Amino acid sequence: MSKRLLTLENGRIFEGKAFGADTIVTGELVFNTGMTGYQESITDQSYNGQLLTFTYPLIGNYGINRDDYESIAPTIKGVIAREVTRRPSNWRAQMSLDEFLKRKGIAGISDIDTRALTRIIRKSGVLKATITDMGDNFEHKYDQLKATVLPTNQVSQVSTTKPYPSPGVGRNVVVIDFGLKHSILRELSKRKCNLTILPYNTSAQIIFDLNPDGVILTNGPGNPKDVPEVLEMIQKIQGRFPLFGICLGHQLFSLANGADTYKMKFGHRGFNHAVRKLTTGKLAFTSQNHGFAVDLDSLAKTQLLLTHVEVNDGSIEGVRHREFPAFSVQFHPDASPGPHDASYLFDEFMKMMDA
Repeated sequence: MSKRLLTLENGRIFEGKAFGADTIVTGELVFNTGMTGYQESITDQSYNGQLLTFTYPLIGNYGINRDDYESIAPTIKGVIAREVTRRPSNWRAQMSLDEFLKRKGIAGISDIDTRALTRIIRKSGVLKATITDMGDNFEHKYDQLKATVLPTNQVSQVSTTKPYPSPGVGRNVVVIDFGLKHSILRELSKRKCNLTILPYNTSAQIIFDLNPDGVILTNGPGNPKDVPEVLEMIQKIQGRFPLFGICLGHQLFSLANGADTYKMKFGHRGFNHAVRKLTTGKLAFTSQNHGFAVDLDSLAKTQLLLTHVEVNDGSIEGVRHREFPAFSVQFHPDASPGPHDASYLFDEFMKMMDA
């Protein structure tokens, strides 16, 4: 097994073993605190262009199966792990994690002290990093890493380019795809919704012509301020149709209503984030994957009402419009993987459309 290097932009170097695709990659280095669900995380388009560190010490033990995809063509750059199982054991497994990453062109590096790596990220914030082969010229690759400018057109890379249906027999729901997780579609399908999935840059007029019962703004990667063209569409439709935003959709909904967003130090990525609903005080454990958040002070100048907060750092986790039937949450109520404490929000959206 060949060796690889993980080099951080602050000069730190970690030596590990190669798995996955044989390719040199550079991206934003982040970590996920989930104890399971590596397939869902790797195929989550919100990780577009990133190097994902799994803090759980062993991944790959149950392989890759047909049921746990969140997208068909993942765009994550690399996977970093302490230990990777070479021979998975699970009746659903179709292939190993190593084989899957090779097929998808995703680099991997194992035998890394992921605890030490996570502590660096928590202290310094997210960093650029690169995975290279052991024999590569370090000075040259390090200079390239420091000079690399990370892309800002991430949503356009992962959103569908053409509309497509997901037929149902109930409410007609338009889903604006910013890099959606399949689990969102599954939750809507459970409720017998007839779905039309549209590209991120769809105009408000096209949505008007479809005359849906409601609109979903999905999750997606990157900085919400990188897609300003979406804000006008949201402003036009939010008073016309019930609206529900999730993750990036929540941030875009907030920006469209005059709030501001900021880049977090290391974000929320995992399946154990406690969120409090302010009207009831009830806690829910949630699945999250985001590096940006809505600024609390900026809500004062908007028509948005704070509904949910993160227990540990007090960041905004949900808002609701004071006049229109529209709300959004920063976490993933579809939670795949993760706890299903917040799946009731899809039922609230159904009631909102019926009303």
